[in-house]
Amino acid sequence: MAGTVLIAGASGLVGAAAVEKFLNEGWDVIAASRRKPEVESTRPFTHLALDLQDAAACTAAAKGLGNITHVIYTAVFELPGLVPGWSEQRQMDTNLQMLQNLLEPLTAAAKGLKHVSLLQGTKAYGVHLKPMRVPGRERQPRDNHKNFYWLQEDYLKDSSKKNGYAFSIWRPQLIVGPNHGVVMNLPPIIGAYAAICKELGRPFAFPGGASWAWEAVDTNLVADALFWGAEAENAKGETFNLTNGEVFMWRDMWPAMAEALGVEVGPDNPTSLAEFLPANSDVWDRIVEKYGLRKIKMSELVGESHHYADFCFAYGAVDTPPPAFVSTVKIKKAGFCGVADTEENFVYWLRKLQERKVLPTY
Repeated sequence: MAGTVLIAGASGLVGAAAVEKFLNEGWDVIAASRRKPEVESTRPFTHLALDLQDAAACTAAAKGLGNITHVIYTAVFELPGLVPGWSEQRQMDTNLQMLQNLLEPLTAAAKGLKHVSLLQGTKAYGVHLKPMRVPGRERQPRDNHKNFYWLQEDYLKDSSKKNGYAFSIWRPQLIVGPNHGVVMNLPPIIGAYAAICKELGRPFAFPGGASWAWEAVDTNLVADALFWGAEAENAKGETFNLTNGEVFMWRDMWPAMAEALGVEVGPDNPTSLAEFLPANSDVWDRIVEKYGLRKIKMSELVGESHHYADFCFAYGAVDTPPPAFVSTVKIKKAGFCGVADTEENFVYWLRKLQERKVLPTY
């Protein structure tokens, strides 16, 4: 049954996909974000320009949200440099405060609130700090490290008991989509790197370190899961890992991405994309003018995702990092069995970025 969903962080990687999914399923959508999400659905939705760090603004906005039945919370605050900030108390406290700023006044206003979905990720298993248990399973005891996930989760559980709504928690692994200027999305970073290499007459070399097997999940698959979980009885009160259902190696996918981007693969060339892309912002500006692209500055394109690229590509690593695989048996047993081809995902989103005039087409 269609309801009215508030999607917080709606201009982000998962948020925009969720807006698209719920619109296409006939729901009324209120998209809360500072920037209006870029979606392709022709159905109308309400954009609520909202800074979740502004408690007074959230309280004022909640007065007009009494009809909300579901919340998809995808917003996140990250510090410059990304990875070091994952262990900073300021990052954790800010993320907790943002969730509280939204839900405290919303639960007072929206008496028909039924369900809240909250995003976490594989950092729940401590993968950013130490080797994790393989596979990571939702039933394992909470990993003993500081993480805003735990602060938000504990608050959400208390709030749900107090206010009588259900919740689900989601742990997607390396989400893939088209959004630029966000904290963790690789297609725009890979595409910009390829374009600059071509402009400089260099091959499209893999920039990372030791080979590292990964799992990923398409942002549309995450949105599908969120839609399923909004109404599924056996999703209530549960935590679910979420992946495409396969593993991959970056070097194995590199030729397919090169073909999609119209560039030539070259030998490995270890390069920090967190340094390379800002250092070549003038080259990017030239590419934008030369190919008639949207006038997006390098700083607007990368967000913090160039730092995420160095992490995912294991830049600087001589030895293979420990595996970071999670089990998705639980969600499949619960009834959601979506899968996707990771190589096809990357190729699709790179071409979508070309179609949107964010990346050049050769």
